Amino acid sequence: EVRDRVEVVAGSHRDRDVVDRAFEGADSVFWLVPADRTAQSVYDAYVSFSIPAADAIVRRGVSRVVTVSALGRGQQRWAGHVSASLAMDDLLRSTGVHLRALTMPSFMDNMLYQVQSIRNDGVIGGTIPGDLKAPSVDTRDIAAVASRLLLDHTWTGQDSLGVLGPEDLSLNDMAAILTDVLGMPVRYEEGRREQDKKDFVSFGYSDAMAQSMIDMDIAKEHGLDNGLERTPENTTPISFRQWAEEILKPALDAQQE
Repeated sequence: EVRDRVEVVAGSHRDRDVVDRAFEGADSVFWLVPADRTAQSVYDAYVSFSIPAADAIVRRGVSRVVTVSALGRGQQRWAGHVSASLAMDDLLRSTGVHLRALTMPSFMDNMLYQVQSIRNDGVIGGTIPGDLKAPSVDTRDIAAVASRLLLDHTWTGQDSLGVLGPEDLSLNDMAAILTDVLGMPVRYEEGRREQDKKDFVSFGYSDAMAQSMIDMDIAKEHGLDNGLERTPENTTPISFRQWAEEILKPALDAQQE
């Protein structure tokens, strides 16, 4: 039903001809970068990748852009993927387009990468201290905020908009919620960053992109995601418990069948 209403332009976001065709006649653009794990620089993965889009925004006279970005602007802290995301936002701002950068903490959905560890060992892993409370967000909440902005043709100017989920939780808190939702004991185990980087490289990441993931974790440990005051405007409704019930549990059940 949706496909009948959509014109699909196939190709890479990085390709100038592709984005030029896609942006033709577009009033609003949703810009989401699928960061290339094999890139030789995190800035190449975000900023260089987005230059064709910036050119097409100007050439095609796009009025509004909504981007998926990250928390941390103004903290003067190197944060790997996050720092490159903020630099990408600055590139798009330079076009003069009306822009809203959706600034997010970690995605709840990232825990889907740990389904096998949860199923086999009852463990969620990471390199951030287990008692550090921070926001996290369901990607469905991001989609809801982005859709609202893309359908609204009245807003102007350039600004960032936090999308924080409903609460701050630690990884130990999340493990306790998963224990309750899944009906099995789940605990958090804090790992070593040296091993974490080796794991990323084994998954096909370049050394630069693997290190960038580690640098992002270090910045989050030092409060990167805790700098934005929570307000009714940046608080979104889907809780980690709801996400675990509706997304993680079915994924775990599917693997066990």
